[in-house]
Amino acid sequence: MSVNELSQRHALVLDAVHRLLRRGAMRNLGKMVNKMHPAEVAKVVRHLEDRTEKRIVVGLLEDLEARAEVLSELDPDSIVAVFTQMSTQAQLGVLRALSSDDAADLLGWLPPEVASTLIPQLTATDAEMVELLGYPEETAGGIMTPEFLAVPSTATAGDAIARLQGAADAEMVFYIYVVDAAGILEGVLSLRELLTVPPDRPVTQVMVTPVIRARVDVDQEEVARLTARYNLLAVPVVDEAERLVGIITVDDVIDVIREEATEDMLKMSGTSVDTEYTLTAGSFKAARLRIPWLLANVVGGVISALLLMYFSVTLKTVLAVTAFIPVSMALGGSLGLQSATIVVRGLATGRIELSDVRRVFMRESRVGAMVGLVCGGLVGLIAMAWQSPWLGLVVGVSLFLASCVAVTIGTLVPMLFESIKIDPAVASGPLVTMLNDLTGLLIYLSLATWMLWLLAPGGHP
Repeated sequence: MSVNELSQRHALVLDAVHRLLRRGAMRNLGKMVNKMHPAEVAKVVRHLEDRTEKRIVVGLLEDLEARAEVLSELDPDSIVAVFTQMSTQAQLGVLRALSSDDAADLLGWLPPEVASTLIPQLTATDAEMVELLGYPEETAGGIMTPEFLAVPSTATAGDAIARLQGAADAEMVFYIYVVDAAGILEGVLSLRELLTVPPDRPVTQVMVTPVIRARVDVDQEEVARLTARYNLLAVPVVDEAERLVGIITVDDVIDVIREEATEDMLKMSGTSVDTEYTLTAGSFKAARLRIPWLLANVVGGVISALLLMYFSVTLKTVLAVTAFIPVSMALGGSLGLQSATIVVRGLATGRIELSDVRRVFMRESRVGAMVGLVCGGLVGLIAMAWQSPWLGLVVGVSLFLASCVAVTIGTLVPMLFESIKIDPAVASGPLVTMLNDLTGLLIYLSLATWMLWLLAPGGHP
């Protein structure tokens, strides 16, 4: 089924759900949602505005595992709306139906008073779920699952295969890990290799070493980089003593990549992660979160106004100078933002390292110079034909210099932020745009004033 067909199907399903809810046809609605895939039900629930309607749809699901899967696919606001209205026993049932990592995520989204009521009631078999809550949310420990398959280093290939056949508790068996008596990770077994060797072969002769691993405290974005760089289906997670404590599977990595990409795009646009668009998001909250970032642009605008006032004599002397101010500011801002976006994305994906700063800077400088020559030459010729040769020269040179400065700011500011452990995505939002607008304006007006000073009788404009 194509993307367009899926979109049309979702629109029809959502319309049918709305009609059945308005008519109060709960029996028909129940039959409908119980035949749908949990992911489709979750998508419908996310698009329902009324919290009561959300609870009704989820409550009509008869299968506990389907209900749990739907809740795991919902946004935090919908989860709170639905989950908090369930009975305590129903809530515990949902948590136990989920994998440990998904259940820990769900508990983390709940209001503290609700989560604190549920956690003591979880039995000893759910201790792993509670343990995951102790790790920061966006770390390897926070997204790992403790359900993995491991064999002791004294085992044989036959022992590992037998362990694999009885591994009903493992979430996804991509690899079998080899640990010593203390649980320290020693190697990893490829399932293909394991099935092609004699059963009596020791696993230490078959395992692959060294093992690509992640520490529990490493950022989830670094885990995504490891997965992409080494083409892994799962990444083992170890504690400070190198003991294997969990794995991060590829489905969780996909979620991380999506979250980090969304976070970077929102930051690059000068907004907060909390402003991501949802149908239930309040306008006041969204405005409150955007205003601080937009105030940075206001500050830049005020400084630009002060610059215009400072160069007011130049602007009054030759009014045509004013006509090319938007060109100077727009080119610098756009070019700097392009450079910043390239650098930020390269840092996020691991394609650019801090050690590459000179090579990246030289490349972007050449790009900026070529763009400045082309755009500056073109606009300079227009200014020359329209007004005068000296104005054309000022416009051309200023656009060239503004382009060179813009790529410098767009390249070095994200690198600087990365070196001092600040998310470089912040740098490619209002900060880079504001700096490039101001520098472009300053270069242009300074050159125009200097040129007027040279041309004026007696050295004065």
